[in-house]
Amino acid sequence: MESTIKESPIMQKTLELCQAVAEQPDFQALKGKLDAFMRDELVKFQFQQVNDLNELLQMKQRSGLALKDEEIAQFDTMRDELFKNPVAQGFVDAQQELQKLHEALGRFVNKTFELGRSPEYEDVFDGSCSDCGCH
Repeated sequence: MESTIKESPIMQKTLELCQAVAEQPDFQALKGKLDAFMRDELVKFQFQQVNDLNELLQMKQRSGLALKDEEIAQFDTMRDELFKNPVAQGFVDAQQELQKLHEALGRFVNKTFELGRSPEYEDVFDGSCSDCGCH
């Protein structure tokens, strides 16, 4: 079964689509932002600290504990400092853009299976999505 799928015309076209996406300058720019983040140990450390503090504060809230003003101020300061760094901001922006692209591609493929034909843009984006950023 695996060799049949691997050699199918559909899989070949899928691989061509993947190659076309990977070769796009916009995609390469987003990938470059992710790579820059992964090479910067200090930014990764700061990012992890902000995420850890965020999780701690959320856990306290879910447990019914009140957050102290100092805790919130500490988080805000750490987050603001982190996002002053263009590598950190670029990483988050790239993640969001790649997520939108991933969702849009998925919607087109899913609609193809649903309709049994190549969908038109209007078949996929009929205005039912609210803040996917696809319009």
